[in-house]
Amino acid sequence: MDRSQKAESVAFLTEVFNEAGAVVITRNLGMTVAQSTALRIKVREAGASFKVAKNSLAKIAAKGTAYEGMIDLFTGPTGIAASADPVAAAKVVVDFAKTNDKLEIVGGAMGSVVLNADGIKALATMPSLDEMRAKLIGLIQAPATKIAQLTTAPAAKLARVFAAYAEKDAA
Repeated sequence: MDRSQKAESVAFLTEVFNEAGAVVITRNLGMTVAQSTALRIKVREAGASFKVAKNSLAKIAAKGTAYEGMIDLFTGPTGIAASADPVAAAKVVVDFAKTNDKLEIVGGAMGSVVLNADGIKALATMPSLDEMRAKLIGLIQAPATKIAQLTTAPAAKLARVFAAYAEKDAA
């Protein structure tokens, strides 16, 4: 890797750190190319990114960002999963690590808060941003639906009473 490639890599990683809602640091313990490709596909489908990076370049890129506190996590063969949604990258990596023992979760960060492996696993259990939006919309719509039901209920009862009288008179 020549000097210009290193500069490009540092610039890319700095951009990732500046835009990410959460970053997950993993350690590759001998994954095959097929396993690595499967992980990258799953991460990409979740709207996140996964990059294997040199530790020295990742440390340089993290300096001056909110993720500066996790510099100590960059040891060994490191992979970086990041996403704007704080939960997306963590969910995919934790799910993949459950089925593949060659991927170890080292830790990560959510903004300036550094998380250990257990923190990342806890983050993965939280609902995603889209799920939270759906729940919020459901909560907002529920009162309006109930009001609509209450306002139409008396008219419906009245219509049933008239229908009962009509049936009685017809019989």
